[in-house]
Amino acid sequence: MTQTISASTDQPMHIALTFDDNFWAPAYAVMRSICVHTKRKTDLVFHLCHRTMSDAHKADLAKIAIEFGAKLVWYDLDQSDQFNQTVDRIPAKKRFGKIVYARLLLDRLIDPSIGRVVYLDCDVLVRAPIEQLYDVDLGDCAIGAVRDTMGGFITGGRDLAHNGEIFDIADPYFNSGVIVIDVAKWRQADIGSRIDGLLADGTMDKLYFDQDILNLIFVNKWQQLPARWNTIDARGAHEGMDVAVLHYTGPSKPWNLISTVAYRRFYRHVMTNELFYRFMRHRWKRYWGKKFGALTGRR
Repeated sequence: MTQTISASTDQPMHIALTFDDNFWAPAYAVMRSICVHTKRKTDLVFHLCHRTMSDAHKADLAKIAIEFGAKLVWYDLDQSDQFNQTVDRIPAKKRFGKIVYARLLLDRLIDPSIGRVVYLDCDVLVRAPIEQLYDVDLGDCAIGAVRDTMGGFITGGRDLAHNGEIFDIADPYFNSGVIVIDVAKWRQADIGSRIDGLLADGTMDKLYFDQDILNLIFVNKWQQLPARWNTIDARGAHEGMDVAVLHYTGPSKPWNLISTVAYRRFYRHVMTNELFYRFMRHRWKRYWGKKFGALTGRR
């Protein structure tokens, strides 16, 4: 059972999300799922670290404050020299854009007086009171997270023989999609300087995005949380379990036209039908735009 620290119910709960304009609707669904499952709706403060956001999509997200009374704090990373100077040094990867590295800078982006923040990926669905996670006891650790079910394969690769000079598979490896962060201790880890070192010795080229970076920095220095707080690769069978946060890490997402993930129908109504179908049209338009561009040589 997860231990929690005592907390006043009138204190703000700080939640951070990072996303670009193509994930505005899932970001909305994450926030709304948090809001509908807590009694402390007006205590919520969402820190939205975003890129390439259109005014129309920003207006969609602003509805969270109107419906629930939560507070939204916006961070336009396109205008952040600190963000761009940091991520521009990191080698580009095809699968994700540079937005995935934004969580590494959370301590520099948010108000320095904030003591704790919960970071969530935008492909999660929360179905338990977020205060139970927010108030978890981290002991002396900077972060709390859930062990990744694919940790050994992520670090070791085929035959578990890859990157042996960087990782020891015997060390527990966490998934960075749900993290409870003690901001002061996170700041003491000096992630920026560690990135400089990883770039200088060539290690960065061998890493699996920001998740590997965080596992190197906090190796054996993180509080392991129960799996229900980050149920990885959430599928239909998980609907029969008391899961708190479903994480759709696999290729099948709840917004796909054909999907076998857990709580897909519930997810659609959390996002709201109108936004769900608008997001599907957005994705199809973007998909066929890329296909057409590839055929015609346009980008």
